[in-house]
Formats: sequence, structure tokens, C-alpha cells
Amino acid sequence: MQDRTIIINNTPIEKGQQTTIEFNVARLPTHTTIELPVYVYRAREEGPVLLLTATLHGDELNGMEIIRRMRVEQTIQPQRGTVIAIPILNIFGFLQNSRTFPGGKDLNRSFPGSQNGSLAQRVAYILIHEILPHVDFGIDFHTGGLNRSNYPQVRSVVTQEENRLLAQSFAAPFIVNSKLRDKSFRKEAEKRNKIILVYEGGEAMRFDEFAIQEGINGTLRVMEFLGMREGSPEANRTIWMKTSRWIRAGYGGIYHPLVHEGESVKKRQVIATITDPFGDFEYKVRTGESGHVIGLSHLPVVHKGDALIHLGVE
Repeated sequence: MQDRTIIINNTPIEKGQQTTIEFNVARLPTHTTIELPVYVYRAREEGPVLLLTATLHGDELNGMEIIRRMRVEQTIQPQRGTVIAIPILNIFGFLQNSRTFPGGKDLNRSFPGSQNGSLAQRVAYILIHEILPHVDFGIDFHTGGLNRSNYPQVRSVVTQEENRLLAQSFAAPFIVNSKLRDKSFRKEAEKRNKIILVYEGGEAMRFDEFAIQEGINGTLRVMEFLGMREGSPEANRTIWMKTSRWIRAGYGGIYHPLVHEGESVKKRQVIATITDPFGDFEYKVRTGESGHVIGLSHLPVVHKGDALIHLGVE
């Protein structure tokens, strides 16, 4: 790969340099300035540029911890190429324990962004126009939502060869074929010929040690695959999912899951029950096909149509 100087926010970063770049995102009504820190690690030897992003949704914390540990343990430093790391993209949501920006704006539905738009659009604009032009590949860390956990998995358009190979190198327990969504970071990156993997593990507002470690291990495997480092943790046995769907509640009531994340299930297996609060009825929830539990709701009280169990099909 040809030699190049990386310039972010008017700051040049040369080979062999480590630096932190602060973007002034906004000022709160209290006159408190909100800064977006971007960490850049350049090796002396040229190579790919890998972007690591986390907390795009402000209550999804496992990715932040993945990047923090890699920084502390210095495994984030490449032997070749560059790593750009943004541990907290949604500073506003992070401070408020909220998924969204002020006004309920979802950053992952705000791309490509705007210099003069909402706060979410302004952060999206910085990511697309200041960071992404320098990037070759990326890993965007996510979790499930509140009271909903995801078993460690990578989501990618696996019908495209480069996406498939990168997902395979991460070697999460599950790889899920996932379409691109309009106005999402992944779709906007794809328009610019950048490959972004989405890693999902754990749930919002909780640290999940297994998901965190799987995220670290997968990132190190990707770095080795890209020639950025020597050596990485041994790969998992990966199961490929061609599709996935949520099994939903047929009745309102009290939900009792009978399976765990990562578990294999058979067609027509009873995977949950829904009862009333008083013991007058019990409804069995069965699978329509065989598959694997890649996501699970933990809310006890459900309404008809609520998503209960996310089933991946090989």
C-alpha cells in the first residue's frame, strides 16, 4: 500500500505516531463543551487503516470497554498500518444512559449527516467526511437493546466476497447475513467502498464479559488477517446464518424463556411459555424451524406481537 499522510481535523499524523484528536461537537446550555475524542495509532510500516467505533447508541457500552482494554493492554497498536479508534461516538446518549441524541435522534439513521443539521447529523457528518476517507476497513461495536441480549455475532452482507472473508476472519460464534439499512453508517460506508463489520454482543447498559472478550479476540484476528499484526487468539467454530427472524408473542402475559443465547433448537420445540399473572392459563411458544438462539428478550411482561427470541437459521 502506498505511503500516505493522514490528516484529521487539520492535524497530520505521520507514520510511527500516536495521537488524540478532539472534535468540538457542541456546547450544552450550561456552556459545557462536548468534545469527541479520536485516537490514532500509526505503525512505522505502511498497511491498511482499520476503524474501530463504539457507543454509536449511547447505552451500548461493551464496545467502549473493548476499545478501552485494547488501549490499556496496547494490543490496539498495529505493527503495520493504522488503527483509528472512537470509543464513544454518541457522547450525549452516553451521559444520559440513552440510546439516542437529544430529540430522540438515532445516529445510525442519520447518515451521511449534515454540517447544519441535528446534533446526530453533525456527528455523522464528522465521521463520514473527516474519518471515513482515510479508512479501508472498520468494526462497529454494538449490543442488544435494553432488556434484550445478543449472543456474540458479526453481521455482514456475506454474499459479497470481501465482506464474507473479513467476517470469517473475525470468527465470532455466529455470522449473520444482514442487509444494509438506509441512512445507517454501514450502508453509507458501503457507498464509498469501505467494508464495515457490525459486531453485536450483550445488552444495553450492562457489561458482558464473554461478549467483551469475544470482541477483543475477533478484532485481533481481523488485524492479523489484514497483515497489521502477527498472531491472534485461536478462532471459534463459526456458524453461518443465511437469515434470522424474531419469534413473537401470540398472547400478552408473563414471558418465561426456556432457552439460552447461543443454544440450538429444533423445529416445533417449546422455547418459552406465556402465562397470566394469576396462574389461569399457560401458552407454549414453539419454533417454526430449527435454528440457533442469537438474541433473547428478558422483559417478563409482554404484549401480543412483542419480540421474544431471535432465531438464526443456517
